[in-house]
Amino acid sequence: MNPNLIIASSNYGKVVEFQSYLSGQGFQLLPKPDEIDVEETGDSFLANAHLKASQVALATGEWAIADDSGLEVNALNGSPGIYSARYGENDAERIDRLLFELGNELDRQAQFVCAIAVASPDGSIVADAIGICAGEILLAPRGEQGFGYDPVFYVPEYALTFAQMTPDLKAKISHRAKALELLRPKFTSFQLTS
Repeated sequence: MNPNLIIASSNYGKVVEFQSYLSGQGFQLLPKPDEIDVEETGDSFLANAHLKASQVALATGEWAIADDSGLEVNALNGSPGIYSARYGENDAERIDRLLFELGNELDRQAQFVCAIAVASPDGSIVADAIGICAGEILLAPRGEQGFGYDPVFYVPEYALTFAQMTPDLKAKISHRAKALELLRPKFTSFQLTS
């Protein structure tokens, strides 16, 4: 029987992305139980990923994987950063606030950052990685796919926002994909056991 790997997230979009990236790795990916809630008190994406993976592993007695990710905008001194999910009550509010704060700013350079950590059942962090996808913020949303800031995050190399990309393309180039690509070889350095 394959060991469980608990995805330490309540965000359904993230759970689906993790499942698509990590299928076939020899473990069963499960979303975290709703009653487990970890407060993100870290001062960086990596600190929050470590915190969530460790706490969910300890609470469930299972292996856990967690990410903390967000948007850093140059003209806003890296904001919303670790507060990306708390920039509004929902995706539309978060995007509206971001666009309002940017206003007519010409420097619209931004990057999505994703830090991922894996914890063993005793809460020890056994691996981590950080992935970055560079882009820029548009003046208005475009596209219907994805979640979060995807409709305003434009990747010039593909001339598309994350929300205009097919799930397959986003799965290849996103910050989460890059972090998971860096993390994947590390799975061989430790053995997930049930």
